[in-house]
Amino acid sequence: MAKNVLLVDDSSTMRKIISRSLRQAGLDFGEIYEAGDGLEALALLESESVDIVLSDINMPNMNGIEFLREKANRPAIKDIPVFMISTETGDDIIGEAKSLGAIGALKKPFTPEKVNEVLGPLI
Repeated sequence: MAKNVLLVDDSSTMRKIISRSLRQAGLDFGEIYEAGDGLEALALLESESVDIVLSDINMPNMNGIEFLREKANRPAIKDIPVFMISTETGDDIIGEAKSLGAIGALKKPFTPEKVNEVLGPLI
């Protein structure tokens, strides 16, 4: 069954690149929703059916780490898996993200092949 994906990144260009990479990787997905920061993502998760979130870390208003913290406090959405996609993939920040519930991370820039390899089993 196709999964609905939420892309969370403050760069509309990066959201388009990720979306295109998902298609080029040949992954089976349904709707692709977009949010410009963690606040928008939380609002969207409360109103749409989303199966997996792909989130940046560095964003204005509410960054990826703050988003994970707040999402964990909302019973209706706390179990939706989050995968981090960021230029920051150091052990410290990714370790913190994973401790807050992130299921993995992908470093920018990436190829459609890498997207398929890392996200294929999840989508």
